[in-house]
Amino acid sequence: MKTKSKLLFVVAGMLLLLSTATIVNVSINFKDYTINSAVEKSKMVAKIVEDGLTAHMVNGTMDQREYFLEQISKSDEIKSLWLVRSKNVIEQYGEGFNQELPRDDIDKKVLKRGESIREILEQRDRITLRITIPYKATIINGTNCLSCHNVNRGDTLGAVSMKFDITNLRTDGYYTIAKILAINLIFLIIVIILINYFVAPYTKLFTNIQDGIKKAYSGDFTHRFDTTIKGDAKDIVEHMNTLFSKIQETFGDIKHNLATFIPQGSSPSSDPLYEAKTIIQELSDIYKFKKTIERDLSKESVYNRIIDIIKYKYSIEHFAFYEVNDTQQNRELIYITHGESICLKHVDKNVKECRTYRTESNTISTDFKDVCQTCDAKGVEYLCLFFNINNEASLLLSFTAPLVSEINRINSLIPSIRHYLEAAKPVVESKLLMEKLRDTSLRDAMTGLYNRRFLEEFIDQVMSQAQRENETYSVMMLDVDFFKMVNDTYGHDIGDKVIVEIGKLLLDNVRNADLAIRYGGEEFIVMLHNATDEGALKVATKIHSAFAKHIFDVGSGETMQKTMSIGMATFPTDGDTIWKCIKYADTALYEAKSTGRNKIVKFKPEMFEGEEF
Repeated sequence: MKTKSKLLFVVAGMLLLLSTATIVNVSINFKDYTINSAVEKSKMVAKIVEDGLTAHMVNGTMDQREYFLEQISKSDEIKSLWLVRSKNVIEQYGEGFNQELPRDDIDKKVLKRGESIREILEQRDRITLRITIPYKATIINGTNCLSCHNVNRGDTLGAVSMKFDITNLRTDGYYTIAKILAINLIFLIIVIILINYFVAPYTKLFTNIQDGIKKAYSGDFTHRFDTTIKGDAKDIVEHMNTLFSKIQETFGDIKHNLATFIPQGSSPSSDPLYEAKTIIQELSDIYKFKKTIERDLSKESVYNRIIDIIKYKYSIEHFAFYEVNDTQQNRELIYITHGESICLKHVDKNVKECRTYRTESNTISTDFKDVCQTCDAKGVEYLCLFFNINNEASLLLSFTAPLVSEINRINSLIPSIRHYLEAAKPVVESKLLMEKLRDTSLRDAMTGLYNRRFLEEFIDQVMSQAQRENETYSVMMLDVDFFKMVNDTYGHDIGDKVIVEIGKLLLDNVRNADLAIRYGGEEFIVMLHNATDEGALKVATKIHSAFAKHIFDVGSGETMQKTMSIGMATFPTDGDTIWKCIKYADTALYEAKSTGRNKIVKFKPEMFEGEEF
């Protein structure tokens, strides 16, 4: 119900209540007035009858009183009138005309008590007032009743009983009440018209303000206020229109600028104010996240921050996090919450098998049955997210959940997760670049193998892990036989070809867990992780034989073949540090060269005559 209608309803209700109370009060008072008027008239009639009878008695004409009483009874309002004599009067003068005896209990009670009694008799079409008034022995206008009657002063001599028709009085009362009601209704209509005329502009303004506030609550400040009221109300409307215009202009700019940072649809809400609040909160969180990861030392720390966001901010229970090497077309599992990945193992070595990576778009299991052929997802739903860092690296996130509703919830969070990935992108890219530069400084540019600096920086770390995990390393020291003659005879270009070929041989014959290092010049070190003596010897023999069989083109139609010598030692069997084992392998290499070259020699303690270090 509108405000104006409510106001009119309340006012009309109050006036109706007031009118009803007035009519009820008038009705009650009018009824009392009608009865009191009839009673007063009856007293007057009784007084006339009393005076007339006294006069007849004094004049000795009591036998003519009937005419007198008939004249009084001819009144239109007096329905009937009769006299009643008391017992004393009857005994002294008889029953009188028409047996002036008590006709009913009222007459008897009045004679007995000496008090007037009245009674209202209401019928459907008539109202009658019955009243009986006593006459008492007293002195009236100099006439002493005791001179004629044998009674005491104050005794009841008789009574006059009358019935009055007061129906007309009731009818007049109804007419009066109807007039009052009509006047009140006319007054009510006039008041409502006046209220509507004077209050309507204010209620209209109030409704207009309400509509504007409702729109503003939804972020719409385009509403314009209007009123026909002059003065302060007009000024208020103009001020509010100015305020809303400024807010709309400012809010529009804010919303547009926010959309620059956060794509539309990221905050699913029909309320622009709530959407803006959500976006600003998101930007604040992302800003704090970015400032935090910018101070992290390593790429792994940044990845851990992303993982924490997914786990704790978005409450995702199971997911896997991969880093993809776009150059080598493989990927590495950085983190998984628990269990195993839903992806088949061969995808790690050939990331092109991954549908999400290949299409560079999200994959969700609810789109199509077995949408990804390389996912072994039984009894769970999944969603895979692709995010590109640069031309050399990308990220893959794989989310799983037992229920469709949960995977749909995760899908709704993907835009927000992407915001964090976008914030992390320059930092991760920077870390990858630093990692690449670091790796470049630790690798030999010619062969792609680790260099001596890497060995010096990381050998202690490798040794600590090996001691902690009870791991072993077979250390090989390799050297080309008579390499100086190659440079002197064919030039350094051919010498470089020999070095590059050795690098290829080593990379082809060692595992990812092994280390191949160009130690300096034509010297190389290979560290085989957890290899048996037989296995290490087999790898050394394979490298030795392959190198000896390789034919180098030295130009002018000439070719060349070279051999190498290899010394071997085992950590921790031969030495309690890897540095010692490297020294012992170098000692075994020296033994191989000094005993004829082109051979593989395993270190023996008697070969080392130097001091322990």
